[in-house]
Amino acid sequence: MKKLYTCTLLLLALFGGAFVSPASKAGGSGEEKAFGTNVGATVNDFKLPDAEGKERTLASLKGQKGTVLIFISTRCPVSNAYNERMEKLARDYSARGMSVVGINANVTETAQDIKQHAAEKGLTFTILRDGGNKIADRLGAQVTPEAFLLNPDGKLVYRGRIDNSRSGDSITSSDLREAIDLTLAGQPVVKTEARAFGCSIKRAS
Repeated sequence: MKKLYTCTLLLLALFGGAFVSPASKAGGSGEEKAFGTNVGATVNDFKLPDAEGKERTLASLKGQKGTVLIFISTRCPVSNAYNERMEKLARDYSARGMSVVGINANVTETAQDIKQHAAEKGLTFTILRDGGNKIADRLGAQVTPEAFLLNPDGKLVYRGRIDNSRSGDSITSSDLREAIDLTLAGQPVVKTEARAFGCSIKRAS
C-alpha cells in the first residue's frame, strides 16, 4: 500500500503540470489567448450571423478609425439599462469613423429575440449572435454589457465597462468614451481596463 501511495505521488509530480486551464495555457501580454485576449493583442477576423441569419465578418463591420464590440443581452436588466447609452454611443461616433457592433452570446436568446429586442428598443447598430460563445470565449467576455475597443489596426486597446453607473445617473467615469476619444486622436489609451458589471453570459454547455 505504501509503494502504491509513493507511485501515485510521483505520477502527480510528473504530470500534474499538464492539467491547466485554457487561460493559463496562454502566453503573456500581447497574445490572443484560448480564453480571453490581452490588451495590446490583435483580434483576428471572425464570422458570425446577424439577427437575420446573414453571415457577417469583423472585417466587413469594422470602422475606419476603430471598432467597439459590446456584448449585450435582451433579458439582462443591466444591459437593458444601457440600451439608450449604447445607441447614442453608436450614433455619436459613427460619423467619426468608429463602428459599434453588438454581440449576443447568450445560448438562451434566439435570433428572433435579438431582432425583436432591437426593434423595440431602437437599437440600430448591427448585432451578431455568438450562439456557441466562441467569440465571447476568445475575448474573455463574462457579463452583459461588456465592451472591447479595437484600434484601426485591430488591436485591443480597452476592455471593460461602458461607464460607472448602472442606472445612468451620476456618471463620474465614462471609461469607454474616454478610450474612444483617445483612439480617435491617435493617442494611447491611458485606462485600458475597467471591470465590467452586469449579468453573466449564459454560455452553451
